[in-house]
Amino acid sequence: MVLSTMAEGAFRGLDSLGNSVSSRLFEPTLRLGVTGLARAGKTVFITSLVANLLNRGRMLQLEAARTGRIDSAYLQPQPDDTVPRFAYEDHLAALTGPEPHWPASTRAVSELRLSLTLRPRGLLSGLQGPRRLHLDIVDYPGEWLLDLALLDKSYAQWSAEVLARLPARPVAAEFLQMLTTVEATAPHDEPQAQALAAEFTRHLNAARGAGFYDCSPGRFLLPGDLAGSPVLTFGPLPVEEAPARRSLWREMQRRYEAYKAKVVQPFFRDHFTRIDRQVVLVDALSAIHSGPQAVEDLRQAMGDVLSAFRPGHNGFLTSLLRGKRVEKILFAATKADHLHHLQHPQMSAIIEALTREARDRAQFAGAETAALALASLRATTEEMRPHDGAELACVRGWLLQTGRQAAFYPGALPDDPAQLLAPARQGATRWLGGDYQAMQFAPAKLSLRPGDGPPHIRLDRAAEFLIGDQL
Repeated sequence: MVLSTMAEGAFRGLDSLGNSVSSRLFEPTLRLGVTGLARAGKTVFITSLVANLLNRGRMLQLEAARTGRIDSAYLQPQPDDTVPRFAYEDHLAALTGPEPHWPASTRAVSELRLSLTLRPRGLLSGLQGPRRLHLDIVDYPGEWLLDLALLDKSYAQWSAEVLARLPARPVAAEFLQMLTTVEATAPHDEPQAQALAAEFTRHLNAARGAGFYDCSPGRFLLPGDLAGSPVLTFGPLPVEEAPARRSLWREMQRRYEAYKAKVVQPFFRDHFTRIDRQVVLVDALSAIHSGPQAVEDLRQAMGDVLSAFRPGHNGFLTSLLRGKRVEKILFAATKADHLHHLQHPQMSAIIEALTREARDRAQFAGAETAALALASLRATTEEMRPHDGAELACVRGWLLQTGRQAAFYPGALPDDPAQLLAPARQGATRWLGGDYQAMQFAPAKLSLRPGDGPPHIRLDRAAEFLIGDQL
């Protein structure tokens, strides 16, 4: 059996090597991972990106589109037969139909292949035919990304970290109260374990709703067909030095390790290690609205996100022999259309500051990073409104809750991001000298000209950073 396993592994390795060489030499493939944390807009980003690559009239900052180097773009079946296809057509219909609405959020891994036919460039372009690039877009929940940090943590470490941050979260009060009634060293009792896991899951959902970002394990929020299984029936317990073999603590430890082995590691192996470029979408405006604690939680989550990647440059032999590294990482603050363009520089500075530590580590490892504010689908228009003798830079759109149109002023973001990040790091419970609001807008009805994709803000700049060098 050992020889058979070794032979099978060697065969797979040679087959993978052959496929990699073939794809790199003839029809290269670029895998773009798209993830985000808590309502960041992954589905809308992918839908608008694909629509604007198919109809490139609004992609002026994408050099290959502006110069006409992209000859054609078309959708093909994705190469992974076991991965669901990203429902592009359904999502586009939701955004651009007679009654536009936001599509359902990401709940599992999905994939879409967009193939681009490119005109040759350079001195010998007249002697060459068109070439083709396959762009495989992989959509996956950001909550699963944060789970990758668990691979390097024992159950005791994870429990200690979770229990240390819960007292600062008001939504954790009921779970903490339940812990006072639990004896971790007592014999394992399954109804008690299920009750503990259920209350911990309720806390995670409430924490995400309150604007917190570190809400792992992610499958507790998106269980899918694992709902109710032992691998999702555990929770943090106070650290014990020598718990008995059949104690509740030991059973929670066993299930935590099973979660890593049977849920997290397959995701890492089958999807994450194959990504070339990565987009991390961030709803920074909602975090600011939620207060300093949410902003600090977001900053720390960005560090955890970066620790999950293997940043670096993919040389030809390096990528074949050592596996792929993420060459480019874009951190994008979404919903830029919720701000007047006069405040976009402040928003860009905030997302740069929030991700500074994560980007520095990635750049040190050899990856290229960028941060910007964008709107995948522009849902508002801008206007100036008089108020107390001054002019307020507002946006106008259709309110998601009521369907009525309204003008909105979110508050003046500071020119110096430290005015937000410093109080957040110091544990402030509210902003001093600033009141920041967040509003949810519905997508506006669109009337698109032939050749134009959906309206956006800086989506073309994001595409230029991510794939421009390959076009």
